[in-house]
Amino acid sequence: MAKGTSYQAKVSDANGVIEYTAAENDIWRQLITRQMSWINDTACDEFLSGLALLDLPMDRVPQLHEINKVLEKATGWSTAPVPALIGFEQFFQLLADKKFPVATFIRSQDELDYLQEPDIFHEIFGHCAMLTNPHFAHFTEHYGKLGLKADKKQRVYLARLYWFTVEFGLVRSHDGLRIIGGGILSSPGETNYAYRKEAEITPLDPLEVFRTPYRIDIMQPQYFVLDNMQHLTKLTHLDLMALVDQAITMGLLPAKFDAKKLSIIRIREEIK
Repeated sequence: MAKGTSYQAKVSDANGVIEYTAAENDIWRQLITRQMSWINDTACDEFLSGLALLDLPMDRVPQLHEINKVLEKATGWSTAPVPALIGFEQFFQLLADKKFPVATFIRSQDELDYLQEPDIFHEIFGHCAMLTNPHFAHFTEHYGKLGLKADKKQRVYLARLYWFTVEFGLVRSHDGLRIIGGGILSSPGETNYAYRKEAEITPLDPLEVFRTPYRIDIMQPQYFVLDNMQHLTKLTHLDLMALVDQAITMGLLPAKFDAKKLSIIRIREEIK
């Protein structure tokens, strides 16, 4: 949720339909065709099952009502169209209401491999398939409710749990490590990078997650791994905000990227 973006959200017509250009539909086609070519060997089973339920079109950007029909039946969730970037308050409120925010623009050809801000491919392909899973859906709703009650500083630390699970999480399976994070699954470059295991792989401990710095503009130097999907539900039974406060007292762990960048991140967190 950065402050600026070069993209503009698409607005639906009176019937709730968003018109995408032929070029935009072609971007979707390129992205989904490329990701589908390797997700069977990289994504977790729950993602693949959810993707089968969504039955996404290969030749055009899907309409949100098509996605909502599947999500509502599976877990009671739906999508909510939003501008490219929204504030923490709106973000947490939507999640708490079981509405997943979907930016309605799609990335440009120049940013096909990786995009810092979420576009509709990231939101639909990366996240909505996982929202058909009860454990993932419950965790996301619980996270939204926590965020609504948190103060500004707590939200900065709490955001890391979302980043290292929903966005860039891995999970253990009978086939080894698999991807659940939408930030990985919607990025061809990051999917390939993560599956080559070039980053540090760490069992997920929420206190360590809350203390781990990250950057949005690089391939992640570290990924955290869930034991299984039930692990997400177990996290909701912990006093996560007490762990957030403990993390604030203890401070951040050493960054696994450029220390100069970390100093900028710390300054930004202090003024939020």
